[in-house]
Amino acid sequence: MQRTTRTFSVATIDDFKHNLLCWSQEFENIIWLDSNQYKQQYSNFDCALAADDFTSIKTDYQNAFEKLKEYQEVTKDYIFGYITYDVKNDVEQLSSSNFDGLNFPDLYFFQPKKLIFIRGNQVEFQYLSMVDDEIESDFKIIHQFKKQTILPSINTIKIKLRIHKDEYHAKVTKILEHIHKGDIYEANFCQEFYAENSEINPIEVYTHLNEISEPPFASFLKIDNHYALCASPERYLKKEGTKIISQPIKGTAKRLISPIDDVKIANDLMRDDKERAENVMIVDLVRNDLSKSAKKGTVYVEELCKVYAFKQVHQMISTVVSEIDETKTNPIDVLQDTFPMGSMTGAPKVSAMKIIEHLEETKRGLYSGTIGYFTPNNDFDFNVIIRSILYNQEKKYISYSVGGAITAKSKPEKEYEECLLKAKAMKYVLLNSK
Repeated sequence: MQRTTRTFSVATIDDFKHNLLCWSQEFENIIWLDSNQYKQQYSNFDCALAADDFTSIKTDYQNAFEKLKEYQEVTKDYIFGYITYDVKNDVEQLSSSNFDGLNFPDLYFFQPKKLIFIRGNQVEFQYLSMVDDEIESDFKIIHQFKKQTILPSINTIKIKLRIHKDEYHAKVTKILEHIHKGDIYEANFCQEFYAENSEINPIEVYTHLNEISEPPFASFLKIDNHYALCASPERYLKKEGTKIISQPIKGTAKRLISPIDDVKIANDLMRDDKERAENVMIVDLVRNDLSKSAKKGTVYVEELCKVYAFKQVHQMISTVVSEIDETKTNPIDVLQDTFPMGSMTGAPKVSAMKIIEHLEETKRGLYSGTIGYFTPNNDFDFNVIIRSILYNQEKKYISYSVGGAITAKSKPEKEYEECLLKAKAMKYVLLNSK
């Protein structure tokens, strides 16, 4: 199926972006990706909107990667979608039996009829031939789009904790026991905050969340009645030709109002032995994962433990790259070799996943999974679903989860405080959006 490409220049690109996202809500299935023009080395566009599925795949975790591989090979087009954390059960002999209030399908991808990219002030429409006669009219409609006034919701959102403070301390202590026994070196332990019988306006909440965070891997996902409102700062995995890029995050510090204090806390984070140890352990795990599909001797660390500033927090990020032999490796094999991402599991990965599955109270589902896309020439880019609000509109169930890396030097009280810091933005927008 061929795509027709048309490019337009737009003077007021921020207004057009806003109109585009609001206009997209008329479709049942959309994925919106926004870099927020964050200065990063590996970026292909400022924004992308994939809307209106022509074909799609929806499956549970069983043989999920093989099914995705077949779908991607047959489609030979752009496909956008997500992989939930629980597809780990397809990669390893694992299971997920914790409570799930959201019920996202384990894996979903679709081939969009309508695909729109924004780069600078250029807007590129790539429509499948069956709808390419709508490019001009859609551009005009989006340019002049007037969204309806949203009345404030009358329901009060009451956020609950799935794991309370004392129980959190007890569970972290159990993880520390596993570490001291030598079962694992590190585990990413997560907890859920949730609200039942509650309704939100997803577009309003996402817009608010994105404005206060402005992360480089923001995304808005709408699949029928399921929504992901994602303000992620983290890339999971990107493929550019034969180059693979992974950028795990480990290490967090809050932003401070005083510029002097803010620089100091960033420098303190950079020198923090515990935070660096967390990051280096995951870098080693990522190097090992990438080596499964890499040409010998091509896995290396481009950047180790560099601190980047975001609106809410400072983050310690490393960049690990490798080269693959495309004649030998299907792009989905690289995803399967590295999934789930090390920053959300621990080390050794399988042992850590077993321990956290036992101690966590909630099935992670889309949280700590990934949203992204494949191009027609087998490149891809995927984020890590953190700093995100997940919503089942039909069940009126709202959820956001946060986690932290537990190492031998972890103190339960400090880990709990870090979780609350990471949860702050999601809680604020839920209680202050329409």
